[in-house]
Amino acid sequence: MATYKKRGGKPRTKAEKQVELEDDSATAEVFNTLDSGASKTEAWIEKNQKAILGVIGTIAVCVLGYLLYQQFVQEPKETEAMNEMFQAQKYYNLALNAPQAKDSLYNLSLNGGEGKYGFIDIVDEYSGTDAANMANYYAGMAFLQTGKYQDAISHLQDFSSDDAMLGPLAKGAIGDAFVQVNQEADALKYYEDAAKMQENEVTTPRFLLKAGITAMNLGETSKALEHFSAIFENYPNSTEATKAEAYKGMTEAKQ
Repeated sequence: MATYKKRGGKPRTKAEKQVELEDDSATAEVFNTLDSGASKTEAWIEKNQKAILGVIGTIAVCVLGYLLYQQFVQEPKETEAMNEMFQAQKYYNLALNAPQAKDSLYNLSLNGGEGKYGFIDIVDEYSGTDAANMANYYAGMAFLQTGKYQDAISHLQDFSSDDAMLGPLAKGAIGDAFVQVNQEADALKYYEDAAKMQENEVTTPRFLLKAGITAMNLGETSKALEHFSAIFENYPNSTEATKAEAYKGMTEAKQ
């Protein structure tokens, strides 16, 4: 009958004793290695204690400084900038809906009135704020409407947004400005960027159509056909779908 060694029992043979000795030796070696490593680490920390505390202190000061800056400088600055921009936005909205004298209202939104800053002043005075970023958008659109296309391009290029509408609208408006200054190759790039920036049922077909027309004018027929086809295939219910099909037919005829 086979017999089995009970766990925790005393070694009975010479071989078992040797195995036990080796196990004890290996375990001791591991602990000695860990002790040695810990001692070296402790020695290194003790040796470099001042430097370590200096780094930790610097990080703590930077974090605290950032939090204080946000609370006592940036946030009040944001609030003040938004309050200043209220009047400029009012002029801008009036210009959008005005039957006439639009330019004068757009100019008031840009340069200010009634003791309040316009969009240009807000960009300059409150640089780095969300309000200044939005002021760049409004200023760019106002310059576009008043025929100052290079100024429009400059301000719209300084604007950034992840918003599903504002981002593409700004990109597309830069394309519109480039068309007005006869730089259609640049316009095409911005229209294409606007179309794919935030794909949706409103801005995507709108700027695909503009991209297609611009590509057609540049003689890039394959690219024009690609953009027109994408509209009535992917956005058949959009207002641009019928126009895209007509332009596709015109492009194919030219080709």
